[in-house]
Amino acid sequence: MTTKRQRKKRRRRQSRAPAGSGQPIASASTAGRTGAGDAERPGSETLSAARGPADSPRRSARRTDGPPPAPWGSFPLTELVVLVALIMLVGGFFVSPPRGAIMIGTGLVLGSLAGLELSAREHFAGYRSHTLLLAGAVGMLVFGGLFVGVSALHPAICAAAGALAFGGSAWFFASAFGRRSGGARYKIRV
Repeated sequence: MTTKRQRKKRRRRQSRAPAGSGQPIASASTAGRTGAGDAERPGSETLSAARGPADSPRRSARRTDGPPPAPWGSFPLTELVVLVALIMLVGGFFVSPPRGAIMIGTGLVLGSLAGLELSAREHFAGYRSHTLLLAGAVGMLVFGGLFVGVSALHPAICAAAGALAFGGSAWFFASAFGRRSGGARYKIRV
C-alpha cells in the first residue's frame, strides 16, 4: 500500500514535463526570457539532447515492455515442450522400470531445456537477471561432462572444475546483463 508521501512524489513526477517534449532547458543567461529564438541560442539545449545513452527510446522501450518475444514468433514452442516434459515425467512413473526411468530422465531434460531457454532469452534481453541459474547450468555441464567423460579424474577435480566454470560464467552473465539492462546488475519484477 502506498503512503501519502509516495503518492505526492508520484504526482510531482507526473506533473513535470515529459523527457522527450523538446522544451528548452533554461540556462542562467536565458532564464526568464522566452521567445521564438530560444532554440537557436547557444546556451539552451533541449531535454532530448541532454538525455544520456541509458535513457534512449530503444532502452526505455526494452525496459518497460513485457518479456522479450521468442525468436519463433507467437508459436508456443516452450509451452509445448513443458507439456511434453510433464507427460513424460508422469508417464514414467506408470511404465515398467527400464522404460520408465528413461521417460523420467527425458522429461527432466526437456523441462530443464525449456526453462533454460526462457531464462536465457529474458537474461540477454535485459528483462530479468538469471545469472545464477545460467551459471549453474554451465557448472553442472562441465562437472557432468568431466565426471562421465574422463573416468581417470577424481570426483573432487571434476567438482573444482565445475566450480571454476560456475564462477567464470557467473561473472560473464552478470556483466552481459549489466550491458543489456543499462547498468543494473539485477532486476526483481513482481
